[in-house]
Parts: sequence; structure tokens; C-alpha cells
Amino acid sequence: MSDQYRTEIAGHELSPESLMMGYGYKPEWSEGALKSPIFETSTFTFTSAAEGKRFFELAYGLDDPDEGESMGLIYSRINNPDLEILEQRLTLWDGAEQGLVFASGMAAITTTILTFVSPRSVLVHTAPLYGGTDHFVHHVLSRFQVESVEWHDGMTPDDVAAEVGDRPLAGVLLESPANPTNCLFSIAAARELADRYRTPDNAVPVMVDNTFLGPLFQHPLKHGADVVLYSATKYIGGHSDLIAGAALGSDTLMARVAETRTILGTMATPHTGWLMMRSLETLALRMTRQMENAQKVARYLATHPKVDKIAYLGLLKPRDDGYDVYTAQCEGPGAMISIWIDGGESEAFRFLDSLQLAHLAVSLGSTETLVQHPASMTHAGVDPGDKDRFDVTDALIRISIGVENPDDIIADLSNALDKI
Repeated sequence: MSDQYRTEIAGHELSPESLMMGYGYKPEWSEGALKSPIFETSTFTFTSAAEGKRFFELAYGLDDPDEGESMGLIYSRINNPDLEILEQRLTLWDGAEQGLVFASGMAAITTTILTFVSPRSVLVHTAPLYGGTDHFVHHVLSRFQVESVEWHDGMTPDDVAAEVGDRPLAGVLLESPANPTNCLFSIAAARELADRYRTPDNAVPVMVDNTFLGPLFQHPLKHGADVVLYSATKYIGGHSDLIAGAALGSDTLMARVAETRTILGTMATPHTGWLMMRSLETLALRMTRQMENAQKVARYLATHPKVDKIAYLGLLKPRDDGYDVYTAQCEGPGAMISIWIDGGESEAFRFLDSLQLAHLAVSLGSTETLVQHPASMTHAGVDPGDKDRFDVTDALIRISIGVENPDDIIADLSNALDKI
């Protein structure tokens, strides 16, 4: 983190909630503007040819920066003030050295993974995965001879290592909580597995998709992860009006990911960066309200006769699967609820079509409550056998709780359940 911005007052450390209002930016840079302008420009001018040469040497890793030196602005595919300010602010939530923002959550995931895999290497991944990630792992990486090993609930690091064998392990990808089942996986166990294969020439990063709990309720880097991934469209953006992704980690690893991002061109736009800076100012307020609402809604749904099963982290008890992992690495239950209703697709669709306040739509983490049917929507492309194995059935409904009055949300869900 840069020391040129105030992070404490008289020895009192400022929290991320406060630093979101201005960290990484000084009004005097922009005629006293309180908020950073939107730098809608494709390219930036150099003061000299030598300066341009030096910036490109740093951008393409042709030389290491001198102490205190940083790469200047070149081209908005490489860097842009809005994105740089945003990236600095994002590091504060997860305690990362460096952050990168992308054009979408999938851009963040795919760019990061492509940085570390190579032909005939192995990517270990937890299961289930979000449908887009599942497709990338099984139908895109496989075309480039990248192999995958599934880490499902109940497997130990020894079990996974036996599956990997002596093949080179490129990295470990965790989605925890898993989309859409809220299944939890141990970051510490993933760290143990990765360390068995790590060499001076092979970083074997542990990458955690933290989208479900967002920057507030889980901080994977503190528990042994190397990279935190987000679909920033979700809680970070939080208003259903932008598409973005983020990756955060050490300076060393993020420098490698940044090189891949530059070549693939997967970075976010300046306007998207500006919108996310706006959203970060209310992130703690929104996520806290959503969690409080979800706790009340989950307690109601857990006793409803037409709900066969519910998965919500806030309902976990000491003897439940996942409880130990939850208490070890999570700081709150978040606002994602999965329910399995009494019935199948026709009953699920009847429920979804009866909603009046909540919106029948994919995505999550926004101010409005969003409800969808994973088996036929976000996870439609997942192998049918895999959906069955991981309980992504026709009875499953995923609910992202918003900031509405919780009693109103309950009334809407209750009315829809009565229609089944």
C-alpha cells in the first residue's frame, strides 16, 4: 500500500469503510474536485521519448523498477487513473499488496488462471463451481491440454494429492462458499496441498473466488490464499448497473497477472472503475443490511413446510458439515440463501413466477432481492451428472437478499411458496 495517503489519525488506524471516501486520490490533482473525474481517454501523452521508453520497459517487464519508481500512464488497456485508484482501495478490504480490475468476473477468473497454467499441468478445483467457471475449466482449458482434478466435499488434501499424483500442479481454485449450494471449503487445507507441490519455479497459487461473501465477510489472504477473486458485478458493484471483476494478492503474483491482462485486454473501462469507486463507499452499509435481512429471511424459510432443505451459513450448527470451516475462516454469513422446495421444476417455476417484490433474474449481491433457478439458468451448461452429484436439482432455488424491508421480502416469498 502507498504511504502517500493518510491511513491513520494520531495513531488511530482508519478502517476501510472510512478510507473508501478518498484513499488513492487527492482533490488537488483535479482542480479540487472532491470525487475523481472519469478519465475517458484511450491514451496518455509522454513528456519525452525517453519517458515513453521507460514506461514500456516497466509495462512489459523488460526491467525492474528502481526503488520508489512506478510505471506512468500509457494506454487505458494497460493503466488508467480511475482503475488505479479503485485497485488501491480494493486492496484495503482484503489486506492485499496489489489489486487488478477486469471487464467481468469471468475475465478476472480466466485471466488469472491462464497466467499460471500450462499444457499438461493440473488445476485442482472445488466442486460445484459457478456455471461459467465450470465451462472454462472443463471445455476451454481442456482444449489446451490443461487437466483438472475435482476437490469435492469430504476429500482431504491426501485424497486430492493422490488424484494429482506426480503431474505438475499449476494451482488450486476454491469457490467457497460454492455457487449455488453454499458448500464451504477449507483454505488452510488448500494451502497444505499447494505447498506440497510448490517449487522455486512453480508458485502453485491458491486462488479463492470470494464472490458470495464479498470483501466484508471473508478475507482469504489471511487464511493462506495467494489470490482473491471477485465478480465485482455483485456486492462490490452492488447496483445491477455494471459488469466487472477483480483479483488481489501479492505484488509478485499480481505483476504476472497484470502482464496477462495487458495482452488479453481484459481490464475494466474507466467509467466502470468510477462506478465501482462510488459503490465502495456504501459497501459496508449495503452488505451489513443484506446480511441482517438474510438472517431473518433464512429463519423464516427454515421452518416453512414447503421448504425441504435450506443452505445458509448463518444457520450452521456445531455438528453440521462446514461449521468448523465457517468458524475458522468466515466473519459473517452473508446474504446468499439456497432452498430446495417440495417438488421439482414445475413447482419451482410456479414459485418464481409468483414473486412480486423480488426479481426473477440471475446475478447476486445487488440492492434488490434476486431469485433464480440454477439448474436451468446459471448452471444450465453443467454436466447433468455433476448437477445430480452436487444437489443442483430442479428443486433448488438460489436467493440473493437485498436491502428491502425484510418483512416485505418474507411476505413476497411466503405468497410465492403458497402458490406451489
